[in-house]
Amino acid sequence: MFESLFFEIGAIIVLATALSFVAYALRQPLILAYIVTGMLVGGSVLGIAESHEAFEALSQIGIAFLLFTVGLGLNWRLVRDVGGSALAMGLGQVLFTTIVGFPIARALGFDTMTSLFIAGAFAFSSTIIIVKMLADKDDLDTLYGRLAIGTLLVQDLIAMLVLLILGAVGSGETLANILAISLVKGLIAVLLLACISLWIVPHIVKYAARSQELLMLFGIGWCFLVAGALTFSGFGIEIGALLAGVSLSGTVFQREILNRVRHLRDFFLIIFFIVLGLDLNLATLDQVLLPALIFSLFILIGKPLIVLLITRLLGHHPRTGWLTGATFAQISEFSFIVIAVGVSLGLIETRALALTAAVGVFTIAGSTYLIHFNHRIYDWLQPALRRLEPKRCRRHTPKLPTAEIVLLGYHRMGSVLLPVLQGLKKRLLVIDNNPAVIDALGYHKMTAVYGDGGDEDFLADLQVHDAKLIVSTIPDLSVTTSLLKYLRRMKYRGIVIVTTKNQDEGNCVYALGASFVIVPQILGGEKFAELFQARKLVKKRWVSSSSNG
Repeated sequence: MFESLFFEIGAIIVLATALSFVAYALRQPLILAYIVTGMLVGGSVLGIAESHEAFEALSQIGIAFLLFTVGLGLNWRLVRDVGGSALAMGLGQVLFTTIVGFPIARALGFDTMTSLFIAGAFAFSSTIIIVKMLADKDDLDTLYGRLAIGTLLVQDLIAMLVLLILGAVGSGETLANILAISLVKGLIAVLLLACISLWIVPHIVKYAARSQELLMLFGIGWCFLVAGALTFSGFGIEIGALLAGVSLSGTVFQREILNRVRHLRDFFLIIFFIVLGLDLNLATLDQVLLPALIFSLFILIGKPLIVLLITRLLGHHPRTGWLTGATFAQISEFSFIVIAVGVSLGLIETRALALTAAVGVFTIAGSTYLIHFNHRIYDWLQPALRRLEPKRCRRHTPKLPTAEIVLLGYHRMGSVLLPVLQGLKKRLLVIDNNPAVIDALGYHKMTAVYGDGGDEDFLADLQVHDAKLIVSTIPDLSVTTSLLKYLRRMKYRGIVIVTTKNQDEGNCVYALGASFVIVPQILGGEKFAELFQARKLVKKRWVSSSSNG
């Protein structure tokens, strides 16, 4: 028995490794390779995975570790930083996606409860994929990146509540009783866990941190202890593991625990996605292929449009809305977990698992390209989205005195440069696509206009080409390219300073006519080198004077 299971796991991991090389070469998330591995090792193809119960147990450990690390990585300050926009977007996107997805599922032949589960589960988006893709593009600190992360945190809270309710469903009570019992139990559990994490856990963690091995073991043990205790109380493994991570997220050693545990998480998570692929054999795929294609189109097209409309209602520019919405065009790890829990409780049809796996494959692959080419796609869609632009953005721009200095982008670098530019005592105009920034600057009696710095018509309305100095802190190559092409067309003779993410982009914009290019990483390194050299000189003078004295 042991040898058989050993060779099964070994063969599956080898196959998953080979397919992962292919996925990596095609720039696809490795999750796709794991799901495809499960499809291939199932009984309908290779028939390697015969110990299904063992793989199910391993996949449950993967779920626990995944949610534990999600809880460890929760940063509540991100929700605060983006204000009510993230809260409204998180609630609105989940609500409207569920409302639209429910009739689609019913029309495709699923029963009422299964349709509700599918619509709700597919409303969530993948935190892991979105954060990874935004980090790869160096867009985490952009406006749309911060909105996306804040919205994901709100979605995680909603998913936590859903899992909390599902954990109490097995009692057989009515929905009202389930909600009441879940609320009471949840409050007791959260308060108890909060007290323990505030007064007891920090001392244990501090002692365990004396040994890296002991710290890792404590993290794993804490995950199983809290998950086991809450499961015994009727909550389920998922919510227990998530709360276990949240309870450690406030400790100073949170990042170290996360770094130590994530390798175990990655391994067991591979098994989890392989098990999902096992449920998607070729026979089952024939039954769910059409529904999977329809839902995939809805998620790849409908989700970005829903987010675009919500962000527009919140006052953001269509560019911000599209860039944010494109990040959500896939289903989440929570989607798999919610559907799996629903099937295990006997609440929904088993084919929902196969549908989820198929939709996961299609949407994860498709959203990878949407996120990667989001700026190019917006440039292509911009003519169709002009009607969504706010009146104060273009064509209705207030008549302002011609600015001598124009600052595009206020976030971070712009806020540092603004006082310096004001000190030049010239007419200054700030352009930003964040309505909160415009309102704040207007409150301080500064001339600020809401709009898209990459819209040539908007720039022409403001007569930006008449300014003597233009400074853009927006590290978006498409926006910078549009700005420089507009200035070239207007035969601009002043100084234009732009920002890029790297040196290669800097060379491109120099060719388009930029006077100076700011590359934050290079500039920061050079500044640090200057400070370091100055420190060495001071040190040398101090040593010299001391020895002479």
